[in-house]
Parts: sequence; C-alpha cells; structure tokens
Amino acid sequence: MTQIRGQKDLGIGVIYLALGLAGFIIARDYSFGTSGRMGPGYFPTIISGLLILFGIIAMLRGLMREGQPIGSLNWKGMALITLSVCAFGYLLETAGVIVALLALILISAAASERFRFELRAALGLVAFIIVCAVVFIKGLGVPMPLIGEWFK
Repeated sequence: MTQIRGQKDLGIGVIYLALGLAGFIIARDYSFGTSGRMGPGYFPTIISGLLILFGIIAMLRGLMREGQPIGSLNWKGMALITLSVCAFGYLLETAGVIVALLALILISAAASERFRFELRAALGLVAFIIVCAVVFIKGLGVPMPLIGEWFK
C-alpha cells in the first residue's frame, strides 16, 4: 500500500477532483458548442476538466513528495468566504453588481488576518469593481444589472 507523504496535497487534490467531477457531470446536460460559438456547457466543461487535471496532479504529489500534514481548519475564514459568495448571489439581482461585488470583496477580505482597510485597498476595490463591470457587463454582455431594483 502506498504511503501518504503530503497530506495537504492529497487532501486538496481530492477536493479538486470531486468538484471537477461534479461540475463535469452537471455540465454534460448543456450544449458544448465550439470555440468560436461557445454553448452554455463550454466554460463549465473546460473549468471542470482543469479541476480534474489539477486534482490528479495534486493527489500524485501528495503520494510522491514530502509535504505538510493537515493542520487545524480556519473555520472563521471558511465561513466568511462562504458567506461572501452567498451574499453576492443574493445581492446581484436585488442590489446590482456594484453592491454585490462590494459585499463579496469586503466579506471575503475579512477572512484574512492581515487585511487592513486603507486608502490603497479602497482604491483597488473601486478599480476592481469598475473593471469587472466594464468587462462583464459592457464587454461580454453578461445580463447583470449594474444598479439593482433596490436603488431604482
């Protein structure tokens, strides 16, 4: 039997592999399309395939190379990251992409012990929201409201 040498690598590999397989199974019901004319299943299938590949590589590393053992879990960080994604999903339609991104970024940033809200961070936050709005809404035409119904 093979001995696990890198618990963290093996653990994250299993997570990547499981998420990739789940995404791949869900995406198979959508049409794939072509590179020039992507269908709704194109992006999820490609991302799922990459997750599966990275999962296999990470699992092999965990079996072949020495690595760190799995330590204690950061429950606060996991809860805040999950909350930030849920808040984004909830706020997107009702408050708009600006408020949803603001909530996503600030809540997830609070998960870091090193986060400090300073002028430089605030400017980066504003720039990131502007770039996301321009790229996704204007550039790619993703149907997301810039300003939600709460503010109309």
